[in-house]
Amino acid sequence: MKKNFYNIVKGKFLVSDDAFKNWRFIIFLSVLALIMIASSHSADKKVHRIAQLNNEVKELKSEYVDVRMRLMQTKMESKIIAAMAKRGLEPSVTPPQKIKITTKE
Repeated sequence: MKKNFYNIVKGKFLVSDDAFKNWRFIIFLSVLALIMIASSHSADKKVHRIAQLNNEVKELKSEYVDVRMRLMQTKMESKIIAAMAKRGLEPSVTPPQKIKITTKE
């Protein structure tokens, strides 16, 4: 047991006669580690992108609410009357009348 441990620490398992299968296993583990690291980086990128898109959505929602509020204020009758007064137009004093057209057959 003690001898095997010293052989592992000294690295003799890498230069012995059957070292080829050890090297294959070490390379396999290295490739798996690289794949795991790449996958982790990819997941982190996606998390950051999702956070960025969520911030953009919040900004666009607040902009939408602001624009909708300004539109509602602009559509108010008093605002329209004030804007038309600047152009010299006033609201009519007499209400509009319906015109009915009948056709004779």
